[in-house]
Amino acid sequence: MAHPKTSRVEPSPSASPPRRPWYRNTAFRRVASGVVFVPFFVLITRAGGYVFLAFVDLVIVLGMLEFYGMMRAKGMHPYRGIGVVSGITLSTYIFFQSGQYANFVFTFIVLALMGLELSRRDNRRAVYHVSTTIFGVVYVAFLSSHFVLLRELPNLVGVPYERGASFVFLVVAVTWASDTGAYAVGSLFGSHLLLPRVSRHKTWEGAMGGVLFGAAAGWVSSVTFAGYLLAWEGVAMGVLASVVGLLGDLFESMLKRDAQVKDTSHLIPGHGGVLDRFDSLLFTAPLIYYFLKFVIFQ
Repeated sequence: MAHPKTSRVEPSPSASPPRRPWYRNTAFRRVASGVVFVPFFVLITRAGGYVFLAFVDLVIVLGMLEFYGMMRAKGMHPYRGIGVVSGITLSTYIFFQSGQYANFVFTFIVLALMGLELSRRDNRRAVYHVSTTIFGVVYVAFLSSHFVLLRELPNLVGVPYERGASFVFLVVAVTWASDTGAYAVGSLFGSHLLLPRVSRHKTWEGAMGGVLFGAAAGWVSSVTFAGYLLAWEGVAMGVLASVVGLLGDLFESMLKRDAQVKDTSHLIPGHGGVLDRFDSLLFTAPLIYYFLKFVIFQ
């Protein structure tokens, strides 16, 4: 006996794909990450001392592992363990010595890595292995260590130690305001690509928006928690930080494009990796540290 054929109902071509659950939405995950991270960051920064050093060291470890992961994706073989230990050693030394004679530690790290390369049996691409290891220490550990320098700057310039927290908050406020302004203005009005060979999303309009938001954040900071800044100093710092932060963002985008990765990791929901979140801050922290040290508290 013949069985009747069953017909499948094909989905309509116009049917929309199933919507993602609200908790998997990128915007929601970004906001949720911020809600969790910001209070935690504020408490740690206010605490200062060893607690803040431990937080910066955690950023250094995770950031360096992400960086070395990108380098391995390029076929290079940096010394991950030695590089991470060197980065932690550098930041710890900077904490205790307020940055004095940091060149001594860095010189030791460079010489040790070059000597270690001699023990590798396969000496092909030796320059790449050593240089990527050292660059990871410079790019991630040394630049991140400026957060430690900022938090400990009161000991160097003779102001209350509690004020060091405001130095760190100043970096974050100006940088993230600039990033937010660049994203908002670029999304609404962006039409002229800034550097298409590096990023297909950043525009001149977004960059200008970032500068305006950064300047505004610098001014607001000067009249609220950063009273040691005159209004024009806050604006000038905001403009400079916006430009330098954009360079940090573009530089990290260039590294990711070279390594052919979208995000450095998936550690932070909605943001990617540590380097994805701190790329601009790695550039603005040194700028604001030296601005405060040599211009404001000279």
